Amino acid sequence: MKPSILIVEDETDLVTMLRYNLEAAGFLVSAAGDGDEALVAIAEDPPDLVVLDWMLPNLSGIELCRQIRRRPETRNLPVIMLTARGEEADRVRGLEAGADDYVAKPFSPNELIARIRAVLRRIRPALSENRLLYADLEMDLVAHRVLRGGRAVHLGPTEYRLLRYFMEHPGRVFSREQLLDAVWGRDIYIEPRTVDVHIRRLRRAINGRSERDLIRTVRAAGYALDAGA
Repeated sequence: MKPSILIVEDETDLVTMLRYNLEAAGFLVSAAGDGDEALVAIAEDPPDLVVLDWMLPNLSGIELCRQIRRRPETRNLPVIMLTARGEEADRVRGLEAGADDYVAKPFSPNELIARIRAVLRRIRPALSENRLLYADLEMDLVAHRVLRGGRAVHLGPTEYRLLRYFMEHPGRVFSREQLLDAVWGRDIYIEPRTVDVHIRRLRRAINGRSERDLIRTVRAAGYALDAGA
């Protein structure tokens, strides 16, 4: 599964260059020209990481980053700031706003790609491993085997895909519609409430009698894999 990157940048030439290099490096790439468009894109199809320019029309990159961090469903979305503002004070401000990394222009595309991969490895180890770990859950992606605290967990195909998606995005809150798109596919029409049925099955499978529930229900928002639930 290729990692998806959202570029938020209003310079078309720079977007073209970034898209070319990122796609050549194996990423799926989408773009937004301003902060408002980016918020809509993130809500409709959450990327794995955002490359964010500081100087944007209307909503600045800093304010967009703050909004991403304030919203429960995007709180853990990785953000790399990409900007001409390279002073130390600007870097500090960007990181304090919630950016995971900060790259100053002019920059080397290879360095940016390396930084993207480093952030994704830290936040989404699934992108570089054949095994997913979260709390006491373990998923072997090669053998299609799931363990919790050493005991085997038996899942149907849909519950397995749901759990894998959650484990690839720990802590992220997903709406029913987002889960339908990611797990069932956009071309298949299924009632959003179907997600609730499969979440209940997944809960029954992974949560033993004395084990805490690892799936958090967020009222009016959706579901998340959250050990602190």
